[in-house]
Amino acid sequence: MAGVRTIEVGYRNNNVKLKVLKESLMLTDDENIVDIQMAVQYTIKDAKDFLFNNRQPEDAVLQAAETALREVVGKSKMDQVLNQGQAVVAKTLPIMQEILDRYKTGILISTVNVQNVQPPEQVQAAFYDAVKANQDAERLKNEGQSYFNDVVPKASGVASRLTLEAEGYKQRVIANAEGDAARFRQIAVEYNKAPQVTRERMYLDTVQQMLANTSKILIDARAGSNLIYLPLDKIMQMSGPAPAEALGPTRAASPAEASAPAEGGARSRDTLRGRERGDRP
Repeated sequence: MAGVRTIEVGYRNNNVKLKVLKESLMLTDDENIVDIQMAVQYTIKDAKDFLFNNRQPEDAVLQAAETALREVVGKSKMDQVLNQGQAVVAKTLPIMQEILDRYKTGILISTVNVQNVQPPEQVQAAFYDAVKANQDAERLKNEGQSYFNDVVPKASGVASRLTLEAEGYKQRVIANAEGDAARFRQIAVEYNKAPQVTRERMYLDTVQQMLANTSKILIDARAGSNLIYLPLDKIMQMSGPAPAEALGPTRAASPAEASAPAEGGARSRDTLRGRERGDRP
């Protein structure tokens, strides 16, 4: 009577393909049917109770195991049974032991092992499609969460940067406005003291600011041509004698002027000077 004995629930002859469907088909908590096979190993802890209190001790173990397994599976979800089969089956051991002790069978359950767990054969294809769809949904959910975790911090950073830039612009505008107001008040005080002098000073300062940021060119407008063309900025930047190109573009010569000799150009300049003297009062 010593030794470890085994009871098979849902199959026979140590072959899970030889299923006993009335034992293996069970209903889960989410109203799905699962096909599960379990092996129960037990020893005899009390020979007297084992021999005299039970006519068929192995049937008692089988019925207690099936009862405990149906109770555990009925309180579990389909995914839990399929993905955590051994953990679910392990919960049956104390329930089985409690039933056997209540009937004084003299049996001690040593281990319980899940042999196979799957959906019924008739719906396996549909079930696997549903599982794949759930996996795809979970994958897309994770991708969406990953995208969210990537975009939201960047957007928050951009928003914070724009907020700081706006705050800096605000402070800069306020400071400039306050400086302009203070400068205007100072000018108003001086203007009340000497209006004419202040107006002239303001005019000269304004002209100086304008000319400092513009190119300055002298053209003899009375001669009616742009032949005399002096870019003062370039001339002032040059040191030493300026090459002819530095004086800027000149009016394009006509074919007649291009064919005229150099002394003809000299006579033209003398004539131009004479006209300028004649135009003066």
